[in-house]
Amino acid sequence: MVDGVVGTGTGGEPESSDSLRTFGAVVQGLREHAGLSREEFGELVRFSKHTVASVELGRRMPDAEFVQRAEEVFGRTGALRRAAGCLERQPGLAAWFRRWAALEQAAITLYTYECRMIPGLLQTEAYARALFANQLPPLDDGQIEERWAARAERQKLLKGRPNTAFSFILEEHLFLRCLGGGGVTRELVDHLQEIAELRNVEVQIMPVAQGAHAGLAGPMQLLETPENRWLAYNEGQRGGQFISDPKEISVLHRRYARMRSQALSLEDSLSLLQRMRGNL
Repeated sequence: MVDGVVGTGTGGEPESSDSLRTFGAVVQGLREHAGLSREEFGELVRFSKHTVASVELGRRMPDAEFVQRAEEVFGRTGALRRAAGCLERQPGLAAWFRRWAALEQAAITLYTYECRMIPGLLQTEAYARALFANQLPPLDDGQIEERWAARAERQKLLKGRPNTAFSFILEEHLFLRCLGGGGVTRELVDHLQEIAELRNVEVQIMPVAQGAHAGLAGPMQLLETPENRWLAYNEGQRGGQFISDPKEISVLHRRYARMRSQALSLEDSLSLLQRMRGNL
């Protein structure tokens, strides 16, 4: 970790123990945020500091009692319980994304800007399968089913957490690419229009006509925890960066705020989507 930025890349799909390491990283992050040493935390959850260390380092499967007591220590936000639930769902997610996916489960605000593909939280099954079918190295049928199952599970957040504010800024060219064909894109647009009707979801389109804007450096995600702490995540070809440094997050916040003013309004974004659908 350098200046609050954690880079995590892998050369392939992770071993099963990666889900434990991800859970352990969440425990460690929450513990440190609470200002507790391993020994102090261990006393509160009635486990030794050595057991705490083993869980945080991904060497030990957390007991149900450990999760329950830790939840009480961290204010019963549900974050750790959901992270523990992800232990079984982790195989469908890339190793470098798992820590962020666990934090999404309890986020009260989530901002996403994408210029590469429609974000996983908004994808239809047909669109996602078109992405999987073109991935290199190629995926087998079992891996594709596993990844779609994990993606569909994450998408439950949009309707399952009505008090969480979701904001998405999507580049217009993501739709013009027509990944999977016109039929897939029409279904995708219909799906986005339905999702955009949710009170807790905002979808804005960054038009091609805008030219230069504040997000040209690449995609980004910003997340607010129940404790009102902001975190960020940036992803590349073979890995991602988990960012906790307030100075770095401040820069991304300013960029995202500028992009919201540069993108089309909510109403104009939906109108553009409808026009694009009519041209397919």
